[in-house]
Amino acid sequence: MGDVTGTDHVGSLKETVGRYGIWSIGLRPEDPARRGELADAAAELEELGFGAVWLGGSSAVRHAVPLIEATSRLVVATGIQSIWQYEAGDTAASVAELERTHPGRFLLGLGVSHAKLADQYRRPYSDMVGYLDALDAAGVPAGRRVLAALGPKMLELSRDRAAGSHPYLVTTDHTAEARAILGDGPLLAPETKVVLETDPDRARTTARDALAVYLGLPNYTKALARFGFTEDDFAGGGSDRLVDALFAWGDDDRIRERIEAHLAAGADHVALQVVDGRPHDSLPRAGWRRLAALLG
Repeated sequence: MGDVTGTDHVGSLKETVGRYGIWSIGLRPEDPARRGELADAAAELEELGFGAVWLGGSSAVRHAVPLIEATSRLVVATGIQSIWQYEAGDTAASVAELERTHPGRFLLGLGVSHAKLADQYRRPYSDMVGYLDALDAAGVPAGRRVLAALGPKMLELSRDRAAGSHPYLVTTDHTAEARAILGDGPLLAPETKVVLETDPDRARTTARDALAVYLGLPNYTKALARFGFTEDDFAGGGSDRLVDALFAWGDDDRIRERIEAHLAAGADHVALQVVDGRPHDSLPRAGWRRLAALLG
């Protein structure tokens, strides 16, 4: 297929989101009593210079609204909305309304989730194609959506039917492969996890606690196996080699080097998830400030 997103539009998107964003489940508002706290956190992230916030878990368009309303230029993206959880028609209507009130501020991230988490999971690639067809029919521009793509086929779909890709739990080798498949134009915005800890044992223990759930999901382990990781790497919460490939940890220089390695491998933007051992819905605001300072 040709360039369905428009080179100028994707270039503008890349400029808007910048090089760094924040990935967070905690910023997804569910409890109305926390809306003020989350809006304040989003406003601070904008002040710190981050260009985008990626709402973790299966977020929907509605979760982005309070954060967009609390900021003036921050892009808020779903990272990632499951196609099984939200109907395409409802999603299209919500996207259209948000684009009408706050043009250019929302990015729809879509994914197929995992067989263990979605009863409907049968033909994920074909069902994603069908979902994109429905969004097209409802008028959602391809340039306002990205796909959670791990394998080559989904990356090609990200290139041909979206503005690009937002891969989760990937190494810099995956980023290089993704860039080769996407070509120069589409947005490539991998997520990477950051542990702000210099002690190797403490850093890797914190990382393994966060990694454990993902090592039970074959989509991730199969993707990692394509880059040379084995069952030995997936045992015991993850080998040192695996942890060090997936997490940026250490002093400021080492963390900066690991993050920038994704940019050197072809990423346009890196979505940074601070992992500190606290509940996933917490807001590691001190960590975000430190990241902003070391990336400054």
